[in-house]
Amino acid sequence: MEQRNQIESSKQHVEALLASMMGLHPKDIDLGLERLVRLLEKLGNPHEKLPPVIHLAGTNGKGSTSAFLRAMLEAQGLRVHVYTSPHLVDFRERIRLAGQLVSHEALADALVRCKEANDDDLVTFFEITTAAAFLLFAKHEADITLLEVGLGGRLDATNVVDAPLLSVITPIARDHEEYLGNSLPLIAREKAGIFKKSVPAIVGLQEDEVRDTLEQEAAKKRTGPLSIAGQDWMVYEEHGRLIFQDETGLLDLPLPRLLGHHQQQNAGMAIAALRMLAREGKIPLSDDAILQGLQTVDWPARLQKLSGGTLFDLVPKGAELWLDGGHNPQAGQALAAALADLEDRSPRPLHMIVGMLKTKDPTGYFAAFKGLARDVITVPVKSQPNGQDPVALAGLAMEAGVPASAAASVQDALKKLALIPREAPPRILIAGSLYLAGEVLTENGTAPE
Repeated sequence: MEQRNQIESSKQHVEALLASMMGLHPKDIDLGLERLVRLLEKLGNPHEKLPPVIHLAGTNGKGSTSAFLRAMLEAQGLRVHVYTSPHLVDFRERIRLAGQLVSHEALADALVRCKEANDDDLVTFFEITTAAAFLLFAKHEADITLLEVGLGGRLDATNVVDAPLLSVITPIARDHEEYLGNSLPLIAREKAGIFKKSVPAIVGLQEDEVRDTLEQEAAKKRTGPLSIAGQDWMVYEEHGRLIFQDETGLLDLPLPRLLGHHQQQNAGMAIAALRMLAREGKIPLSDDAILQGLQTVDWPARLQKLSGGTLFDLVPKGAELWLDGGHNPQAGQALAAALADLEDRSPRPLHMIVGMLKTKDPTGYFAAFKGLARDVITVPVKSQPNGQDPVALAGLAMEAGVPASAAASVQDALKKLALIPREAPPRILIAGSLYLAGEVLTENGTAPE
């Protein structure tokens, strides 16, 4: 009982500290490195004392690629720190210390140190919490640090790390154009800001103009070897197996635990990255570790099948309930392709429950599901003040050619679906926002661990 009370007290302390840090800057996003550099100097520059860093940027697939990297590295017996964002349910999901979620006590201590060092200076929430992550990573031993960019690359807080072991850029698409630019080449230049002189880099599948821009930026930065998907390595499915090939040779592997062609590509980026590091003698890597990583990888809210919980209990008998946090047109296309594959293997009527933020492109997202989804029920993202109005969102879905209606909540939407007469149990997908996914996992009682 006493231990439980201590944990609850530490949890409340963390929540209070995080809430107070929201008010340290008038803007949620203000890209730049000066404020964080100043804070890190006061903290003794912990970012210079991290275990070797793999730095990841891109629009889609950063988190999944990081999850594959972690699974494979841990299967190799290595200790891995991970920094990712945003979280789904608990802020601690952003920081893993040698494989474990940071404790409330350790997180509270790091946040207090950062807040005291910062004093009353301007700093964004992401910057000061990134400083806390660096403090924790520098204090705890590990073999590798997986560091995921928050937004962009060049001016992202994580880019204070000057000499990573490797840079990885996942597929780039239009997103956050108000901060990164209104064209793919401009966005690609910002993402390429993580390239460093003499540091090798892995690049995932890209549009031609994006790939060209990344190659130009890599040449300007004089990076180490640049390894590009489709040119220097490739990954594809053949006869129900995952085939990977690079200059080292060919691997015949089981399909990854995470579903969808896009996850095969994400797995390919992780394999390409680790094989490059292994060739250079930077890490040990066995084929068995790659195989184990593919089979044990876990990444919540990425086409995650829910098999129990409060919300699951509301679905019609025999129905499938899936959850995904993808929120832009490219993520919609990847998700629709994965569901089309599911439909080919196991036909079921597909119904969607979708909530999105106003900053996204709903029409482009919904267009991928035209002819695939029977209908969409739109819902609010209750935790976010800039969520799309469900009625307006339903209108945008119909403009994209998908029948739609609105509901007051995910629970109401599920109850609505339960009343529809049908011949076969449905496949239900809740999607459109990581924030909505977090709300669903919380309400369902299946928070990530």
